[in-house]
Amino acid sequence: MDRQSKGKMGEDAVCAELERRGHVIIARNYHKRVGEIDIISQTDRYIVFTEVKTRRLGSMVSGLEAVNFTKQKKIVLTADAYLTENPTDLQPRYDVAEVTVTRGDIPEITGLTIIEDAFSTDGIYTIN
Repeated sequence: MDRQSKGKMGEDAVCAELERRGHVIIARNYHKRVGEIDIISQTDRYIVFTEVKTRRLGSMVSGLEAVNFTKQKKIVLTADAYLTENPTDLQPRYDVAEVTVTRGDIPEITGLTIIEDAFSTDGIYTIN
């Protein structure tokens, strides 16, 4: 299975879990010049921007570790673009989902973890 198919499998699993938790999926793979957000959903209180990282079992870098400061900045700037186009009174939240799959030609999901409020915008915005 190629990387893109593996990523889609992970995103599909995360969407299903978010819906099970009461989220309404608003958009998937929202693209802007500055970046992309894998899943945008909402709850009664939050608009949630979720970055999904699908990793093979035994990978050296976890999904959470892969969402470094540079990636966080791109997510926040892309979320800002979304919120400019789609104003809301909901509080933004940034989640990271890690999906673990088996190795081989037909991977199977062995784990799914969603870290709510995984990072904040502290340090991303600077006042000049």
